[in-house]
Amino acid sequence: MKDRKEAIRQFEKLLDIMDELREKCPWDRKQTLESLRHLTIEETYELSESILEQDMDGIRKELGDLMLHLVFYTKIASEKQAFQIEDVLRGINEKLVKRHPHIYGETKVANAKEVKDNWEKIKLQEGRKSVLGGVPVSLPPLVKAYRIQEKAKGVGFDWEIPSQVWDKVIEELNELKAEVNNGHDKEKIEHELGDLLFALVNYARFIDVNPEDALERTNKKFIKRFQYLEKEIKKLGKNLKDMSLTEMDVYWEKAKKNEYK
Repeated sequence: MKDRKEAIRQFEKLLDIMDELREKCPWDRKQTLESLRHLTIEETYELSESILEQDMDGIRKELGDLMLHLVFYTKIASEKQAFQIEDVLRGINEKLVKRHPHIYGETKVANAKEVKDNWEKIKLQEGRKSVLGGVPVSLPPLVKAYRIQEKAKGVGFDWEIPSQVWDKVIEELNELKAEVNNGHDKEKIEHELGDLLFALVNYARFIDVNPEDALERTNKKFIKRFQYLEKEIKKLGKNLKDMSLTEMDVYWEKAKKNEYK
């Protein structure tokens, strides 16, 4: 209970600070919902990076930044007499209670999958016209593909076992290869590549791997190896552009071995 009281006290202090900044700070006073938007996206990606790095101190700091943004948006909305912070909190509280009837009602569930399935059904009952209506248009394509497939799964539109999805991956890969070999119709090639990527995202979901996380980890791994390559070649007084791929590959393999030391 002591921790809960301190959390409430600190949240109230944040609200007070926001009021003061909005009144007295030229930069804070100038901000709008639109001007904060890109900053919030940046903060979200910084939080994502800290999570991938398992940097708990970084996660704490980034959550604080995001908390500030949420309070900031609400402060601006209150100035427009649109809504208050209590409206935001009341809304999410009511939504959570309504969408967890197995906790706050009589519904029985056996596992997490049934919880997610119920969640999607309840959203449709609330008036959403499409199961896919809750997928933000502005999501990055890889994340969007994953969320689309999860939403469809929630109403039973899904493969049954991973091997079926893998067969689909191979099918799409062969269709892409055939289209590339057939000529230079870039629109058709793009179409087939999109189908292949969508199938791979689906397979990732079936083997319980988040494709966004997997790709980002590979990005980080590539950057680390490439920068090692650059550093080692610089020690030799050479330039990457003047080296053959075979020569560069020697240092690439060294970088890979160093990862496991």
